[in-house]
Amino acid sequence: MTHQATPSAASSGADPGRQVAQLHELKRLVERIARRAPAAQDEALDEAARTSEAYDRAPPIAQRRFDALAAESAAWAAAGVEALLAAEGKTPLAAAGRLADALDRTLSELAALLR
Repeated sequence: MTHQATPSAASSGADPGRQVAQLHELKRLVERIARRAPAAQDEALDEAARTSEAYDRAPPIAQRRFDALAAESAAWAAAGVEALLAAEGKTPLAAAGRLADALDRTLSELAALLR
């Protein structure tokens, strides 16, 4: 009996740099809704590139944890943005601010997983 390695997320089409870039874009949108000055887009692109490199060097367990956290975060962030946009002009700024803060913490956690 031979052992075959489980394909990594990278080989299955996951793109960690793209995932991080998309979370940064969601964060920028939410910051605008919260009437905050969004972070520079160039910094987000640099972080996405660094994430892709770090992901490629990370052990498979870290890659799987990254993939799970990124997918979970994208789901709740998208739901949060939908809720903010559905408020039709009555957007609660505090809720948008909390969502932006949560995205910032998540992006930090994702980066820490690959260190």
